[in-house]
Amino acid sequence: MASKKTSTYICDPQTIQDLEFHVLRSMLAEYCSGETARREMETLSPYTQLAEARRALEETSELLEIRDSGLSFPRLEFEELGVELKRLRMNNASLFLEGIIRIYQASILSNELQGFFKKYETDAPRSRAIMAYSWYSKSIIDPIEKVLDKRFKVKDDASTGLQKIRNEIASKRNQVNRNFDRLMRKMSGLGYLGESNESFINDRRVLSSLSSFKKSVLGRTLGSSRTGMITYVEPQENIQLNMELDSLAYEEEKELERIFAVLTQVLRKESELISSYQEMLCIWDAVQARVRLAQLMSARLPRLLDERIIELEKAYHPLLLLKNKELGINTLPQSLKMDKTSRMLVISGPNAGGKSITLKTIGLLQVMVQSGLLIPCEKGSRVGWFQSILSDIGDNQSIENQLSTYSYRLKRMKYFLDTANQDSLLLLDEFGTGSDPDLGGALAEVFFEELYQQGSFGVITTHYSNIKLRAAELPEARNASMLFDTETLEPRFMLSLGQPGSSFTFEVAQMNGIPQLVIERAKKRLDVKKVEMDRLISSLQQDKTKLEKQRIQMNAAQLEAKSSEKEMVERKAHYEQRLEVQQKRIERNNKYLSSGKKMSSFIDAFELGKANKDLMGEMKKFITIEKTKLTDVVKMQALREREEARQIALGKKKKKAKQDEVPVTVGSRVRLEKSNQRGEVIEIDGKEVTVMFGQFKTKVNIDKLSVV
Repeated sequence: MASKKTSTYICDPQTIQDLEFHVLRSMLAEYCSGETARREMETLSPYTQLAEARRALEETSELLEIRDSGLSFPRLEFEELGVELKRLRMNNASLFLEGIIRIYQASILSNELQGFFKKYETDAPRSRAIMAYSWYSKSIIDPIEKVLDKRFKVKDDASTGLQKIRNEIASKRNQVNRNFDRLMRKMSGLGYLGESNESFINDRRVLSSLSSFKKSVLGRTLGSSRTGMITYVEPQENIQLNMELDSLAYEEEKELERIFAVLTQVLRKESELISSYQEMLCIWDAVQARVRLAQLMSARLPRLLDERIIELEKAYHPLLLLKNKELGINTLPQSLKMDKTSRMLVISGPNAGGKSITLKTIGLLQVMVQSGLLIPCEKGSRVGWFQSILSDIGDNQSIENQLSTYSYRLKRMKYFLDTANQDSLLLLDEFGTGSDPDLGGALAEVFFEELYQQGSFGVITTHYSNIKLRAAELPEARNASMLFDTETLEPRFMLSLGQPGSSFTFEVAQMNGIPQLVIERAKKRLDVKKVEMDRLISSLQQDKTKLEKQRIQMNAAQLEAKSSEKEMVERKAHYEQRLEVQQKRIERNNKYLSSGKKMSSFIDAFELGKANKDLMGEMKKFITIEKTKLTDVVKMQALREREEARQIALGKKKKKAKQDEVPVTVGSRVRLEKSNQRGEVIEIDGKEVTVMFGQFKTKVNIDKLSVV
């Protein structure tokens, strides 16, 4: 497998421990099939070169995409070939059956992988680069299949000698069984045998003779039962045959060794191909482990840039996410952006509010990306590249080295001042604590300024007001706070960028049941300016919380308004459609009404007992006119349908030119587009025309009308 350069220091062991990256290493190691990938995962650390990390990330992302696509990708399960390769390098050594099977299975798997990428031609350049380590070939499969059957047993016809030996073994065994079955029936009939009649000793069938009749059963005694009631006898007729079978078994073993030696010589010529299997499949083993971890935490590929930037969208702490998933607890994601204009992030806020977990989330995700691991975040996340990642997290006092917490932190700080530069990412939790608050705070402020001057990126959690103030003054530093619900007095575990947070010391004390009198006495002991400042920060955070709630409510209102607008448009279209149907119905009814009135007048004019010649003539004329109208409508419809069919067939459906149309004016008789509905124009206002359709008056766009 590709080795990593170690010329450049990336991430020290303490950082690995502080961020609990070793826990992810252990999980990855468990997902590996072979020892090579397992060792690699157990010692996984950030790559020294961005290109190496990008390669590992893209390999993992491609295989994850293939897995999620549902394509029938081969199962990446195999046994390593290290022992077999060593034996192949020894001229006089032969492979054992187990080793031959492992080589055969590796060749099958390799060919399946080659076939997969050839069949689907997926857009996976990194995966294809892995496949380039080996190639499709049956030069190993064919000779092994001539020797082994589908159950990996050596075939009888693997050699002429083996077939002859096995035929003799079968013949002798049949003779032994015939002799034994005959004697067992005879001895059983005489009552010489126990209930089981027979047993096996040293793979030989023996008669279970009652000890009182053992002298009556001719043969060699091979043992007795625990109680001594049964004696196991090898029949006399089979003693010589069994000895011959033992001899044949030895000959078979020797012939198998010879066959394996011949097959080994064939496979030795394919050592390069077998070695390529080992290298390629071990790479796939490591990639598969990274994919399984990514699937577990729903991780994705962020955009990896060759610059200093951290932009996380809805990112999760991997271990917290997995733990909460097991417990059925919802995990809140964090979003943030750090670049050259905001490279030092100072996070403040209440205890148990999520400052440390936010810092660890940023650090652990950065280490994961630089180690080639996908991270749990949303699309759009971007991660830069750092040459060193250094942390000071938690209580690391050492009794053995006689170091207090503060002494340890001072030694780490000296190390940071000596080594950190503009390509470093620093993770400092509870910055400056461990000593006198005033003195420690002053020293911490100076440390903060020194690290800032060195151009480092940093995520710092603190309660010190002077650090918050200094961050507000420096152009490339930025304050952030963990939100706190001042109404319920509970942390919200959400990061808010732009302003420092109050420690809510007194509020948290009140929440934990400390009497109000005690809290008020404590406030009087503090510097008035400090209390006022904390109160101001608290007030600002309350205002920001209210604004955040209002923003959420406003967004919800906008979504509701858009939904209502969509519903209104759909309802309007529905009503317009219904109106059109109603208007057609009214026009039809008006026609029926007009015809009915005319017929009624005919009936009224009809005189009994008279010829009514003029009336009948008028009726015939009316009916003829109405019939002609109906015929004309049918003809026009037929002509229109034929014309439309002709235009479609020719692909030359023409649009009527507006300049050729008769202009719509007040009093014009007009027809509504795509309908037979007719009406009279009573008013024109620009493009909007008021038309009387029967007894209904409506407004329509002038482009939808044509003069009839």
